[in-house]
Amino acid sequence: MKVCIAEKPSVAQSIANVLGATRKLNGYYEGNGYQVTWTFGHLCELKNPEEYTDFWKPWAESRLPMIPDRFGIKLIEGDKGIEKQFAIIERLMQSADAIINCGDAGQEGELIQRWVMQKAGATCPVKRLWISSLTEEAIREGFNELHEAS
Repeated sequence: MKVCIAEKPSVAQSIANVLGATRKLNGYYEGNGYQVTWTFGHLCELKNPEEYTDFWKPWAESRLPMIPDRFGIKLIEGDKGIEKQFAIIERLMQSADAIINCGDAGQEGELIQRWVMQKAGATCPVKRLWISSLTEEAIREGFNELHEAS
């Protein structure tokens, strides 16, 4: 199954309609070999300095720069809707044959989806849908010309 992840529910619905994924389930659409899900914009963010080491907990200029060996990603805290949707996305990605990043064209849209894929532990191949319009024609053309995630 190919999992498509859009940046918001309305975009996911437009993509699902074009792909023939017309069965609406909890947090995603399914059909024709696709599962189309969505984020609500930012679901993830970088960890705070104190989440890497207690040494960075009290802020002090002498502790700068605070650069971890590897930046960590966490869910935005305190929002049950985000937690619920992320659990759906994570489950879909864990069993996906391929993922299609349908985030907004641009650096922020790319980052939002990559952080979600990283947090979800996605390991399958990823392609990128690159469109600037949500017309049926643009979506079809975009899926015919998917880009490598790199």
